[in-house]
Amino acid sequence: MAEETNHNQAGEVAPSTVDQQAPSVAEENAPSRDEPVASSLPTANTPDPKAANPAVNPNAAAPAQEKPAAAAKPAAKKEKPPAVEDKPFEEFIQQEYLPALQKAIAQEGVPDVQLTFAKQKYPLVGFNSAEECWQIIGSWQNGQRQFNVYFPDADIQGQKGFSCNEGKKPSTLESFLIDERKITLDLLVSRLVYRLNGQKWLGRN
Repeated sequence: MAEETNHNQAGEVAPSTVDQQAPSVAEENAPSRDEPVASSLPTANTPDPKAANPAVNPNAAAPAQEKPAAAAKPAAKKEKPPAVEDKPFEEFIQQEYLPALQKAIAQEGVPDVQLTFAKQKYPLVGFNSAEECWQIIGSWQNGQRQFNVYFPDADIQGQKGFSCNEGKKPSTLESFLIDERKITLDLLVSRLVYRLNGQKWLGRN
């Protein structure tokens, strides 16, 4: 009976236990890359929670803060108050025109001018109309100089007239501010002062 030949005699090396177990061990611990497997190692997409936490890592970037709400739009502009010229006629004359006219004439060197506002007949020579209209009557030098501004329409934007006299009733009724499209307080004051100055009644006249 022939003797069995072992691996050493035949020049072969017997496989070790590790070599015999390596394929199965490798397969268990290194699965195929063809199948995705979750990993606990941090990646670029899933950073280490401790590294991204500012409470633990002082070098971690602070979380982005929400942008402040857009500032509220400023409130709409307040509407302009109505112009003084829009006041009712009588209120405008008494509250606005007479005080402004008194001041303007005084600044021209006539501090004693007397101004009144009344509804009466036209004080004109040869003018027999019984119709009354609102008038501003101004006088000084004990009534030796007097002027009248007429408002037959009771409206500063309507027809207006002017007359003046020195010690007697006026004989002429002049148109006053007939070419202006819009009448304002300043215009009523300045044009009347201009007319009185043309009469040489103001200043050193």
